[in-house]
Amino acid sequence: MISCIMDLTKYIRDIPDFPKPGILFKDITPLLAAPEAFQRSLDIIAEHYADGLPDAVSAAEARGFLLAAPLALKWRVPLVPLRKPGKLPFRTFSMRYDLEYGSAELQVHADGFAPGARVLVIDDLLATGGTLRAGCQLVEKAGAHVLGCAVLVELTFLNGRKLLEPHEIFSVIRY
Repeated sequence: MISCIMDLTKYIRDIPDFPKPGILFKDITPLLAAPEAFQRSLDIIAEHYADGLPDAVSAAEARGFLLAAPLALKWRVPLVPLRKPGKLPFRTFSMRYDLEYGSAELQVHADGFAPGARVLVIDDLLATGGTLRAGCQLVEKAGAHVLGCAVLVELTFLNGRKLLEPHEIFSVIRY
């Protein structure tokens, strides 16, 4: 396992009252703007799955794509996007879910995964677990299996991990 020498938390910016009052938003854009920190984050996730690579990665629109795309290329596996309604041109499966500040919907192409593929579901942040849970449900609805979920940031005090049981959750940074 890679030891974490770099303090990645210093690249996460707190934005109070965004997107609505009472929410403390964890902004990952400073980390994305620092190539060494961004690379370190990807390396930590890659090392965690080095002994059991996925057959595909899937990520929620849009920040999840930023982590999933370079990992899919590194592992030479397909990237299957989970998109907002109306963004995918082929037949889709849909899943509505609740967020900590509203509700949303994700879709995946019905033929997005090889049957039985082991899929790593990736997102930037785990809060209440709604987005990742919807992603896992879409993976399974499309005939694949969830290998686990990987996130850059986890807000542990919101207990989103519980909603994702029995799936394995890997977080680079935990608050």
